[in-house]
Amino acid sequence: MHCRHFIFVFISLMVISCQQKPVVYNDRIYVEKSADGWKLMVEGQPFMVNGMNWDYFPVGTNYEYVLWEESDEFIREALDYEMGLLRDMGVNALRIYTGIHPKWVEYIYDNYGIYTMLNHSFGRYGYPMGDEWIPITDYADETATKILLNEVKDLAKEFKGTRGLLLYLLGNENNYGLFWAGSETEDFPEEHDDYVDQARAMYQLFNQGALAIRSIDDARPVAFCNGDLLFLDIIIEECRDIDIFGINTYRGISFTDLYEKVKNEYDKPVLLTEFGSDAFNAITKMEAQREQALYNVENWREIYENAAGLGMSENSIGGFTFQFSDGWWKSGQTTDLDVHNTEASWENGGYEFDHIPGENNMNEEWFGICAKGLTDERGFYRLYPRAAYFAIAEAHRLDPFSPGMNIEKIRQHFSEIDIEEAFQSALEFNAADQ
Repeated sequence: MHCRHFIFVFISLMVISCQQKPVVYNDRIYVEKSADGWKLMVEGQPFMVNGMNWDYFPVGTNYEYVLWEESDEFIREALDYEMGLLRDMGVNALRIYTGIHPKWVEYIYDNYGIYTMLNHSFGRYGYPMGDEWIPITDYADETATKILLNEVKDLAKEFKGTRGLLLYLLGNENNYGLFWAGSETEDFPEEHDDYVDQARAMYQLFNQGALAIRSIDDARPVAFCNGDLLFLDIIIEECRDIDIFGINTYRGISFTDLYEKVKNEYDKPVLLTEFGSDAFNAITKMEAQREQALYNVENWREIYENAAGLGMSENSIGGFTFQFSDGWWKSGQTTDLDVHNTEASWENGGYEFDHIPGENNMNEEWFGICAKGLTDERGFYRLYPRAAYFAIAEAHRLDPFSPGMNIEKIRQHFSEIDIEEAFQSALEFNAADQ
């Protein structure tokens, strides 16, 4: 396969997607288990989540910026630009935090055929109590419990019946939040025993949250987001009413035993709510497009291989690549917002291309499938797709639920994805966009 083929495929996807009409909307989405394993059912058909973690933060802003507070005209222009790129790479679902209005969930679905997984942080970064913000959530506290449960009930009331709503997600690796209060990623403490009681209270509340949402809207599944499999023993005991096990996981080029362990011990459908690779080499101090693309492709191969009916763990319903565009504010959170920081903030030996034992190698500001341009006078920015964009687009051309699909066909498809050609496609595409 040559570089021109990548460009041809990309253009062809654009043409086809522009011709397609949105699928006729059916309100009920659910998970089901059969002899073939777990599936997410949408429009009565098994649905593989080819998802993306998506946000909108212009360079110079941070988590305090809210796209949904801009004018409708501004929001529409921003969405049209980014959703077009997402649709053309085969993304069919976005992970978006609360703050978005139902009309924009419907706009994204109606115009681009992309669903939204609506994410409530559920106390991960604190919660409001009157006019005060409580930065650290005590999940056993009666007041905190009441506030969080009321919030998710109100959320379900607001979004019930919204076209394009795929499912509800509670939390964002809240188990890691037991160790550090802020949102900036750090290394984990070696001992977890002191956090067991807090964890149990937290998972009990997650279960209550799922039941609270379903008491209002039973037409959508409810997932919760855990940091890898930490505290799985408590999850098994306390989260029995959760529909989907959402997992943020960064194990490197392979998820190793993740799917098998969940199948054997928890038996819930697995949705990877975050995974992927940064695009910066902490050793050479240079952009690492090829490595990012390779790790993402191998991750997606395992997501597909573990889908229902293929003979492996058969509990994978998809995943959300992390993330669509670089987050220039991630390092430091409030400082150097117009600087693309290259200081690694945590260590992960699973990313061998830039790992030195004892040294940090994970660059939080470089996880974008697309690089981000500077903000113009109108408040917009350009995106510059990296090699991973084109490689993942090629991966998403495969439907693991298509007739006659098997492991061999999946592996053959992925073996034909050429990382070097994806890199050349990125260079050509971005040069043409100048």
